[in-house]
Amino acid sequence: MLDLVQIQSILKALPDPVFVLTRSGRYAAIFGGIDTRYYHDGSHLVGQSMSDVLSDEKTAWFLQMIAQALTQRALLVVEYALSARDVKGLSSEGPVTEIWFEGRVQALDFQVDGEDAVIWVASNISQRHDLEVQLRQQSQTDPLTGLANRRHMTAVLQDYLEVFLRYGSPLSVLIFDVDHFKTINDSFGHDAGDKVLVEIAAVCRRELRNTDVSLRFGGDEFVILMSHTPPDVALTLAERLRGQIETSLQGLLAGRSVTISGGLSALDPADTSTNDVLKRADAALYQAKRLGRNRIASA
Repeated sequence: MLDLVQIQSILKALPDPVFVLTRSGRYAAIFGGIDTRYYHDGSHLVGQSMSDVLSDEKTAWFLQMIAQALTQRALLVVEYALSARDVKGLSSEGPVTEIWFEGRVQALDFQVDGEDAVIWVASNISQRHDLEVQLRQQSQTDPLTGLANRRHMTAVLQDYLEVFLRYGSPLSVLIFDVDHFKTINDSFGHDAGDKVLVEIAAVCRRELRNTDVSLRFGGDEFVILMSHTPPDVALTLAERLRGQIETSLQGLLAGRSVTISGGLSALDPADTSTNDVLKRADAALYQAKRLGRNRIASA
């Protein structure tokens, strides 16, 4: 059997901090958390209330999680971030940037100082969280151009459609591709074709507004989402982009100019899915090609 001193020593040696928190948000006890690479020394918190050391927003969130754990009487697992703006009076030791935690919260079957209480085990998961963010960004980014990809466009465009149908906020969609791109690949090689796509992406970043979303749709096809932009304004922006691409890529391929053709459409109250606006823009793109290329056509 372990004696009391040994049990206390084990609790002190726990790598992750374990908090005993009352329903009202008081720190009744703290054990472990000895690794200062990941944790601040929290011993000074004992006896204080969360409202003394956390922002109002964070305090309210923690109290909600404590109440939920006490109600369900089962293990509650949550993820959350804490930064300098969330925490008051931090020790000078330990990390100073935003850190992410996994909290494992379990109701106790006894009261502490006359209050219901939980144990809250806080594990630093910042490295895992950063990796998840990186992987998510990679899954939504075209590796060649660095623009967002089709997967990301699907999610963003759906959000725009819902906002449009609810509030009427306009969104214009431009689809464009490179004129005679297959001929460019056949004549100059695929490396030259890739360079054309990379340069077009650079022009999009440079010339478009911060609110515009540039995406590589696939192959030599690009999509621009222009929020809060009616069709007439979008047409002006699209024509400017077309001209800038032609000008900026002059001399990239010896003896050959690089131009684009584009189709422009806008969300419509009759749209039932994002495919509706994409189909109209795609039809306008083919109209631009039939009219001779190096131009923007509107649906």
